[in-house]
Amino acid sequence: MSGVVERRRPQTAQQFVLEEVRAAITSGELRPGAPIRQDALAARLEVSRVPLREALKALEAEGLVVHHIHRGYFVAELSLADLEEIYRIRALLETEAVRRAMDVGPEDLTATLEEIQREVERAARAGDVTAMAEANRRFHFTLIDACGMPRLVRMITTLWDSTDAYRSLYYTDPGHRAQAVHEHRAVLSALREGDKAAAVHWLDDHRAHAVAALRAVLTPKED
Repeated sequence: MSGVVERRRPQTAQQFVLEEVRAAITSGELRPGAPIRQDALAARLEVSRVPLREALKALEAEGLVVHHIHRGYFVAELSLADLEEIYRIRALLETEAVRRAMDVGPEDLTATLEEIQREVERAARAGDVTAMAEANRRFHFTLIDACGMPRLVRMITTLWDSTDAYRSLYYTDPGHRAQAVHEHRAVLSALREGDKAAAVHWLDDHRAHAVAALRAVLTPKED
């Protein structure tokens, strides 16, 4: 890790480590397949190995890291087939969540999303991949949570967690950031109009563009 972002430490050392390692993965600082050097990481974060091990176990349960016997922890890698399957399942589940949210969500849902979108766009202009990934997640889960179906939300959350390491690969490109901003604005327009079909269409496009870009990254290059 190139450095630790200064922030107020949470209540426990384990939670602090969990947030730092998760941020390093979602920002692309720790890339898919990279080994996690526990001694160096514990020294950098000024914690013992105990909270670090517990944090890594939690991240393993989330699917962000994997443990190999005699080799240690590594940032999780997905095959192209895995990634495409996850995004396909997301499309099915999120369509139900968004349709439901547009029926039963709070009256100020669109206004709340517009406020979060301003954060997305500030991060996009600044080229702050970590901040954009965080704001993007808040945007989508504010909409998804509004469906009022906690089991459905948990399933979607698990799918998102498993691809966090790849999201930064997408947002690193300025063109992809601009594309995401455009698609979010279109979703907001559909929500304001109460147009479920348009909202689902734009969210489908949003996911499809991410998959296409990541496909180019994950597809082996021919010699």
